[in-house]
Amino acid sequence: MMSGELRVGSTFVMEGKIYTVVEAQHRAQPRLAAFIKAKLKNVETGQVMEQRFSTTEYLEDAVIERKEMQYLYNDGELYYFMDNETYEQTELNKKDVEEAIPYMTENSFVTINSCMGRIIAVTPPLFVELLITECEPGVQGDSSKSGTKPAIVETGLHIRVPLFVNNGEKVRIDTRTGDYVERVS
Repeated sequence: MMSGELRVGSTFVMEGKIYTVVEAQHRAQPRLAAFIKAKLKNVETGQVMEQRFSTTEYLEDAVIERKEMQYLYNDGELYYFMDNETYEQTELNKKDVEEAIPYMTENSFVTINSCMGRIIAVTPPLFVELLITECEPGVQGDSSKSGTKPAIVETGLHIRVPLFVNNGEKVRIDTRTGDYVERVS
């Protein structure tokens, strides 16, 4: 791909390392060649850096493989997943799945993205249904807290829920923001 085609979320290989574009700006100044100023995240290390590219510079596309897998269990540091087509099991380090952990329960599905044989992301579905394990009872007429109260779901994630939600109920959560969406019956 040409550097002029860089967009937020684009993934490419530079100097043997995989980068994802976090921010990209096309800049042109009078009497100077246009260029792209981009903020890049090294997928392996998480390090963010700024880079400047001429608009005609060629970048090697990173081929991303996406595979839906079922989360089985963890033993503290390793998390085990199964491919439902081949029944092959894969183990990943905690640091590789850290962002998805609050949304994963045993037997739930996630998408594992890999590039050049390396795991670059573990992504839960956009919405997950989790059980409320701890929350205060809601008091009717209490509007000083804008109608929400703190709660903890089965994975340990802390969220805010409406006053009418109680212990033992399932709620739908948006995994992009970590916010309550609705109560599930």
